[in-house]
Amino acid sequence: MSLVKKFATVASGTLMSRIFGFTREMMMAAALGTGPVADAFNAAFRFPNTFRRLFAEGALNTAFVPLFSKEIEKNGMEGARKFSEEVFGVLFTILLVLTIAMELSMPFLVRTVIAPGFVDDPVKYEHTVRLAVIMFPYLACMSLAAMMGGMLNTLHRFFAAAIAPVFLNIILIAVLVWAWWQGYDPLDIGLGLSWGVMAAGLVQLAIVWGAVRNAGIKIGFRLPKLTPNVRRLLVLALPAAITGGITQINLLINTNIASSQEGAVSSLVYADRISQLPLGVVGIAVATVLLPELSRALQSGNDKEAGNLQNRSVEFTLFLTLPAAAALLVFATPIVRLLFERGQFSADSTLIVAHILAIYGIGLPAFVLIKAFLPGFFAREDTRTPMIFAGIAVVINVSLALTLFPIWGVWGIAIAEVVAGWTNAMLLLSLLIYRGHWAYDAQLISRVPRLILSAAIMAAMLYFGAHYLSDYLQRSAGFGVQALTVGLLVVCAMITYFGAAFATGGASLSMLRNNMRRKSKAA
Repeated sequence: MSLVKKFATVASGTLMSRIFGFTREMMMAAALGTGPVADAFNAAFRFPNTFRRLFAEGALNTAFVPLFSKEIEKNGMEGARKFSEEVFGVLFTILLVLTIAMELSMPFLVRTVIAPGFVDDPVKYEHTVRLAVIMFPYLACMSLAAMMGGMLNTLHRFFAAAIAPVFLNIILIAVLVWAWWQGYDPLDIGLGLSWGVMAAGLVQLAIVWGAVRNAGIKIGFRLPKLTPNVRRLLVLALPAAITGGITQINLLINTNIASSQEGAVSSLVYADRISQLPLGVVGIAVATVLLPELSRALQSGNDKEAGNLQNRSVEFTLFLTLPAAAALLVFATPIVRLLFERGQFSADSTLIVAHILAIYGIGLPAFVLIKAFLPGFFAREDTRTPMIFAGIAVVINVSLALTLFPIWGVWGIAIAEVVAGWTNAMLLLSLLIYRGHWAYDAQLISRVPRLILSAAIMAAMLYFGAHYLSDYLQRSAGFGVQALTVGLLVVCAMITYFGAAFATGGASLSMLRNNMRRKSKAA
């Protein structure tokens, strides 16, 4: 299977999840707006979700995959199965202890870490504690699912792990429909959504568990034991968790800072949800596919193949990410208005979220490039260096957020995230080049400026098109007219971008054809 086809397999599942996610967010915005219950739910959900990204997408999808690939190369499937059982026993025990500890200390954590600004509002504070207690076990389910997803990705079975997250959104949509049907008040809606998150964790774990068994690996429970392989995993996992979850660490810190302003937490979350569409579909897909492929290439001593994998991955991500970033920068307000402005979500909320989203558009290429650069370190079992860079980014984010929040409010927090993201991306790239792990690639260097130019042309077309059709993009025009107008402008923007990219040489049919046909030696 070609590299692009593997990206497409993962991206299709992620795209489906994001589409259902937008439906969920539209319904939540209408039901809760940016009010106190929305703030409480989003703050409570962000805590286990942050740990999920740290343990799952961070530690387990970066530290576990190279070691699992090595076991397959050295000891075959039986060795890989034994290693998986060893890891499962230790991971299950750690997660059980962590969950119990967090549940018992949740009031203290909400008061000091999650949302200290809620303490002045006893109702919001108590509700946040209650929702966080219900949802935190979601972390254990998703961390175990991430381990099995890493196994599936290494075995080139990408779809089950990619499609599983869809069920979180399906379950939460069902909860919102039922709450609307029964006429629940906001507090009851928040409780229902929290139990839905917990149920979704169990469902997703069951899906990947079944897929792993179907792949021929049956994982039995072993008493936790620190074998040499497990020790090596733990040594790699801690810095990988911090590095892979840097965005989530920043978001958690920013939630803490923003909790002192009414509606700020929810505004950040709604903007982040939209920006996660291109980041999830492109960035996560590339990182998911690239790490096992790069690990296999390096294990077999094929440095040329490894370099080509990295360059083509960056080329492909920029080809798709730059137009998305340009669109968010100039077209944020119509997008937010179409998706969220109804019910409890006001026109003022639209403007605030749209400004945050436009700022996130500037940082989108950096966040995606980080996903493409990290495998170059993780595949070589170097998790310490990216952790140091992640720490630098966190310091920059916190310093800027604390400085800018009193001046520009929640927009200052978004600016801090973007600056930290670009700093992290540039540090990663610079060191890869310095170490000789990123070979000079004339094709990539010649195409990037042309892709930037093509995205700029598209942004100009979208900006003036939105201005010309502004009357049809207002809420007063009706949802159907809004949706058709946004859809028309998006289609025209796509035609403009791809036309400019091919005309300027930023992309070519031969590039796409070669990537579609190209076979990885590990496939």
